[in-house]
Amino acid sequence: MFTQLLHYVQQALNQGDYIPPFLCVIDTKKGAIMKTADALPLISNKKQPIKWGKSASGYTQEALDIVSAYIGTYIVSFKIETHEDEFISTIKNAIQKGDIIRTQITPDNLKQVFDKWVVMIGREIKGIAVENYALLFFADIMSDGTVSTHENLPAELLHKNNAPVFSLAGKIYELGSKEGYRQFWTIYNRPPKAEYRNYLLERRDSLIPIDERSFKGAYYTPLAVVDKAYDKLTETLGNNWQREYIVWDMCCGVGNLEVKHSNPRNIYMSTLDQADVDVMKATKTCVAAQRFQYDYLNDDISEDGKIDYSLTNKIPISLRNAIAEGKKILVLINPPYAESGEGIGGGNKEGVAKTKLALSAMQGYGKASNELFTQFVVRVAQEMPSAKLAMFSTLKYVNAPTLEVFRNEWNAKYLGGFVVHSKAFDGINGNFPIGFLVWATNQNAKKKELVKEIEVEVLDKNVNPIGEKVFYNLPSTQLLTNWIVRPKTNKIDIVPLKNAVIPATVTKDLRGTKWSDNAIGYLYSNSNDVSHATMNTNLLSSGYGSARGFFINKENVRETAIIFSIRRLVKATWLNDRDQFLQPDKPLPAVFNNDCLVWMLFNGSNLTASANDLEWNGKTWSIVNHFIPFTENEVNAPDRFESDFMVQYMADLVFSTEAKAVLAEGKKLWQAYFAQTDVRTVRDELKLNRADVGWYQIRKALESRNSSGDYIPVSFKEFAEVYKTLSEKLQPQVYEFGFLKA
Repeated sequence: MFTQLLHYVQQALNQGDYIPPFLCVIDTKKGAIMKTADALPLISNKKQPIKWGKSASGYTQEALDIVSAYIGTYIVSFKIETHEDEFISTIKNAIQKGDIIRTQITPDNLKQVFDKWVVMIGREIKGIAVENYALLFFADIMSDGTVSTHENLPAELLHKNNAPVFSLAGKIYELGSKEGYRQFWTIYNRPPKAEYRNYLLERRDSLIPIDERSFKGAYYTPLAVVDKAYDKLTETLGNNWQREYIVWDMCCGVGNLEVKHSNPRNIYMSTLDQADVDVMKATKTCVAAQRFQYDYLNDDISEDGKIDYSLTNKIPISLRNAIAEGKKILVLINPPYAESGEGIGGGNKEGVAKTKLALSAMQGYGKASNELFTQFVVRVAQEMPSAKLAMFSTLKYVNAPTLEVFRNEWNAKYLGGFVVHSKAFDGINGNFPIGFLVWATNQNAKKKELVKEIEVEVLDKNVNPIGEKVFYNLPSTQLLTNWIVRPKTNKIDIVPLKNAVIPATVTKDLRGTKWSDNAIGYLYSNSNDVSHATMNTNLLSSGYGSARGFFINKENVRETAIIFSIRRLVKATWLNDRDQFLQPDKPLPAVFNNDCLVWMLFNGSNLTASANDLEWNGKTWSIVNHFIPFTENEVNAPDRFESDFMVQYMADLVFSTEAKAVLAEGKKLWQAYFAQTDVRTVRDELKLNRADVGWYQIRKALESRNSSGDYIPVSFKEFAEVYKTLSEKLQPQVYEFGFLKA
């Protein structure tokens, strides 16, 4: 890219045109910048002029070789995937300050810089153990390339044959490739500023391999997030909390939550692995604190669930006395997050529900025994019933229906907190809020203090404040899942589906093998929160392998359409991840109900269909589509529809202008489908062997025709526009009628 760019610069020079002070190239993967002044000696060399070729894109191999050999010393290059922020910052600085300024290494970006150093340099160091990356990293950054800022560091940066090498424990380690090293140090400036150096060295504890952290179920808490947590503790507990409260972090890892504390003699730090304690001692993390190995969910728990410190004698006497005397205690934790139970997904971990605490002391807390972090809370409630609790965790224990029993049993008063985007933490998949909430617990109170709602500050993934949000704890009786009475199954066999026209193939899907009296379909509606609703809301013409839904009949079509639409109209974001759908809190106008019906009928998750000869369980089956909003004559169908239920149901309904537009454009697509016959492969795939096909089959058939190039294309544009208009009308009404709380 630079060879092509310099071709244009050469032309501009020859024509006397203005040339900007910086040259930059960028594509989807990489970007790079250099000073024009550094390029001019190359392209102005009249003794050895470059043979460019006829055009920039038609560069010669000679030009490529000369430019490549020259610019390596001058360009600052970035991989967009990993260094986008640094690239943007460098470009802005170049424009504003007239120079290419390398990124400083500071306490705020130390962890990010280290992770990138590992990828670009650490993995290229021959024979070095992963656990020694941090030592070599500090040897590298605490040097200007030749002279170290500190004496007696465990590792040292040296040079051999003009190439960087590292010395550790009397052994020399060389780089397999030097390109990553060169690129890294064109981006970052070294050494760090003098005021940061000692503090950065003290942060060696945070620089542990991410795979190891993931295996333990806990994640490094970024320094910016820790700062916000300490600000929140000062706001809620007072300016002198660090002197007044004894702090116990019983899942401290290597202590990154405590390094900001100014009174370490008040701190007790325990962790599951002795290796973490050894790291803290070796790095002199919180030297004045009491640090010890302790398995909080298994140690000192008797068979009957009582706490008996004599079982291990690991708890320091001073901490035991403080607990016994009822001193001010703050439990400050970022506990491991894992859950057990069928169908929960990627976070499952064996043994979560088999800790001694879960087996002996979690009776009465419902499904909280399936969660590691709530197990910590339950033991704290038993052990220190009036402690303050400040905890990083998901918001499940505040508003998830599965933890309603836990909330009714656990007693605490909310003092304050914030939520931060999960992307602020390294190694966490998904997009959801992580809360830091401060509670005043009072487990021995005669009257429980049920938390109905909490208001939190909202921080983005860069830990910048962007607003506030309220999370609600509402009884299950108010949830949308309990809005209607679910029809009972009968003894009539049906074919269970896993898609519109595909029969079930796995054992768990066999639960949908019985029908219901007068049923016309099935609504799969698993989970009651926004994050799950989009993937777990489907309308089908037969049973589905899940009990998390209900059969549809003529008595509940109205509610079905509303539930379907409500669950899919609001898109999931990281912040509304676990917001719960609620029953409406005011009467619903007929036009809203009818709008929802039309929106459901033409939604992509309306998988109602018809088909003959579906093979399942050694038999052939047929399914009937009861959700066609048009008559045979209206759409020019070649044969009779077995069911005209939806036409009859809609006959007396009054529709809005927006819904009428969707029906009109939808009818055109239905007519377009019947205007042609699909090829055999498409007919077989979509089971187009009946006239009463469904919206899913029609869409897929038309899309297949369009992509084949063998048919006159059918445009979905007009339909998409009117459907979007109906969606935009309905979306605010989800909140207006109380289905979601803002």
